[in-house]
Order: sequence, then structure tokens, then C-alpha cells
Amino acid sequence: MASQMESARLERTTIDIAAPDRFIILRATGSVIKFDGFLKLYEEGRDDASASEENIRLPHVSEGDAITLKDIKPEQHFTEPPPRFTEATLVKKLEELGIGRPSTYASILSVLQDRSYVRLESKRFYPEDKGRLVTAFLESFFSRYVEYDFTASLEEDLDKVSAGELKWKTFLHKFWDEFHATVDNIADVRITAVLDALNEVLRPHVFPDKEDGSDPRKCPACENGQLSLKVGRFGAFVGCSNYPECKFTRQLTEQEGTGLAGQPKVLGMDPETGQEVTIRDGRFGAYVQLGEAEEGSKPKRSGIPKGTDPLSVDLDRALALLSLPREIGLHPEDQKKIVAGLGRFGPYVLHNKLYASLKDPEELFTIGLNRAVTLLAEKKANPGRGRGAAKPLKELGEHPELGGSVNVMEGRYGPYVKHGKINATIPSDTDPDSITLARAVELITAKAAKGPKKKSTKKKKAAKKKKPAKKKTSTPKQKVDAEPTEAAE
Repeated sequence: MASQMESARLERTTIDIAAPDRFIILRATGSVIKFDGFLKLYEEGRDDASASEENIRLPHVSEGDAITLKDIKPEQHFTEPPPRFTEATLVKKLEELGIGRPSTYASILSVLQDRSYVRLESKRFYPEDKGRLVTAFLESFFSRYVEYDFTASLEEDLDKVSAGELKWKTFLHKFWDEFHATVDNIADVRITAVLDALNEVLRPHVFPDKEDGSDPRKCPACENGQLSLKVGRFGAFVGCSNYPECKFTRQLTEQEGTGLAGQPKVLGMDPETGQEVTIRDGRFGAYVQLGEAEEGSKPKRSGIPKGTDPLSVDLDRALALLSLPREIGLHPEDQKKIVAGLGRFGPYVLHNKLYASLKDPEELFTIGLNRAVTLLAEKKANPGRGRGAAKPLKELGEHPELGGSVNVMEGRYGPYVKHGKINATIPSDTDPDSITLARAVELITAKAAKGPKKKSTKKKKAAKKKKPAKKKTSTPKQKVDAEPTEAAE
């Protein structure tokens, strides 16, 4: 019966209720029923209760009506930020805004992660500093092309081109003329102007307000310089305006989990030198430092192993890290030193330019001579570019004529069969598990018959034909502050 009745008419309403002195104002938001319609007989909310504000029913009131206080219920309510995007909710938002097509959503999500603009944790996207920088730059200098409606309107024009309603040359000319003009204008902007714009846009993120109300851009090292974004070989970082006199640097934002926010944490004094031992944030992670930088010399530093909470490092552990590299002993074969150290790729033992990785950072301080010699011997036997030798997927047996094992291997470009130094690709329509020794020998024999690939001589011929050098006109390059060296790497 309700389906045959007239539609209900509701009016979204906000009611403000003020005390006589207007010191307290209460607000209620909901819907006022203007005409019952089918709600007179049936209301869906009775079967499927919902707590959303859209289902809250408000009474009919008029401006100026007197309200009698019936009851007061004190309830505490905390607002929460909107949840972070997941892959599903981000695709849903793109659909709502008309950005992209279903066939492009997978590539959009892939590019965001492959270029380290975002990271995916617990199925939710978190923005990275690189993504924030790119977004801030585009919003500051290419705002037209990152507006939500730009892609949507572009899709509509493409549909018109597909339907024959718009000529594709006209469409391309219109886009290119506007875009080329924008690029030309940005090309004339100095790097300092770009950094100033990024400093302003990213200020709440890179230079958050301090609790004591002090200037968040004040350099903590020299105390009279101003922190600003800088550009170096390894990307953007924060440096002092008094460089090179002040060499303070830090990464854009606080290292996740360090709790340092660019401020050194004093751990204590070194009993031998009497210098202060501090833990700091660097562009490559947290590190410990002995003393302060002096003119013409750098203080001793040591990185903190990955997986170690920087705030858990005490004075004893900091001094142990600063004592690296540690001499383990002399190798029994050549009587040369074996040392344990912490490098860019983690803990290691070193002997005569041969490095062997350590799995546990604790071994830096506990590993003995026998264990170190064993690791170095294993590394020497299986160099494997830092990994062990590749293991075969399937062992087929001995070659019937030449001897030596024939195996099925997993390669970068697909499975192959291997005998000695000959590698033969397995056809794409053949299951590697179905390869027999006889079939593998056929593939290896065919590959051996072709012989090694001849190196192309095109480059050599091209090199002989030297063209006369063209005179180039150059414009003065903009001077950019040199990047301070970060020893924490």
C-alpha cells in the first residue's frame, strides 16, 4: 500500500536555540516533515535503524518561538578526522569526481606507489614527503591542471572527439597552446622563488608550530639562521640559511617513530673525551654523534641499525655504536685484520675488501673470529651480488655426453635450462615442470650451435662519423646553495 501512496516531502533544517543572554547557543540539524505521504503508513527506518543525521526528525518551529527546558543530558563527544583512503575508497572518490576511467584506476594506484608518492600500510594510503612536495609544486605553479574538474572536462572532450563532435586537432591545439604558455612562464621562475612558495605551502607540515610559541623556522644549531627547504643530490631537505657557516640539516619531517622532530636529544657525556653524546635526525635516518662540528673537522657519527627504536638507544649503546668499526682479529690465512662495522646496507664484517653481511646488528659487538671467518668463506664461495647462489627449480641429472649437471632455473625473464655456462630459454608454451633431461639437452645443444652473440658494431661506426660541433649559446645558471654533506649515511 505504501508503494502506491504519494511521496513524502522533507526539508533539511538547522535549528539554533539561544539562551536569553545569547551566551549559550545550541544547534540541531535534521529534517522537518512537510508532507507525510507514504510515511503515514510505513517508514523504512523502523526496519533498518540508522544513526545518521539525515534520519533525525525535527519538530515544526518558527523563528522567535519560546522553548521550555525539559532536561539536560551532558554527553562528551570527540570529532574524528575522516579515515584515510584505501584502494577501494580512492577509486570510489575518483569515480565521484569523474577522474580517469575504470581501465586507468589500476595504473593510477600503481604509479602513486611506484614513485614513492604514498606508502600502503594496513591497506591504507599514507602520503610521503616526496608526494607532498610534488603536490605542493603543482598546486602552486600548475593549479589549472590539478583541479578536480580539469580531468573530468578532458574526459568529456575526448568523448566528443570519439563521437565526431569535436575535431581532434582542435582539441590538441587548445590543450597545447595553454599548457605551453604555462610551462614558458614557469621556466622563468628562479629556484629561490619556487622554494619560497613551497616553504609557504608546506609550512604546517615541515615547520609545525611549537608548544612554547617560538619560531618554528629558527635554526636550533646557530639560533640566528632560518630553516628553509633546500635541494640536493638526494632530493629535498631542510637546511639553515647561514650555510656554510652553519651546517645544520634535517629531513623534511620527523622520522616516523623517532620522536626527535629534528631536535638533538642529549644522552650524556663520553667519559673518555668529555664530549656530549647526542642522537639526531638525519636525511637518511636517526644517528648518534659525539661532540659538535668544529671548523675544518666533522664530529664522529654512527648510524642506528634499521629496526632499532632511536628513543630506546641509551648512552652505553650510543658509545658502542660510535666505537665501530670493531676489530675482531687476524685472519688465519693472511694475518690481515677482520673488522665489524655498520654501513649503508646494514651490519657487516670486512676482510681484505671482502664484505659479508650480518643478519643481526647485535653480532657487531658479539661476533667472534671463527664465526667471521666462516661468513667470509661462504661469501667468497657464493658472491651472488650480496645473495646466495641461485637454487635450481628442478635437477634433471647429468648431461649424457658432456657430463655435468643439467638444471631448470628461474631467471629474470623466465625459466631456462642451464648446463655449465650455457643457458637456454624454455619456450613460453612449455611448462618448466614438464621438461625432461632429453628435452633440456636438445635446447642446450641448439643454443650452443648458435654460438655467442656478436657485439653490435653500429656504435663503433657511428663514433667514427664525427659531426662538426655546433656552437651553443648558454645562459647563466642559477646558483643553488651547495648541499651539506650528511655523514649519517
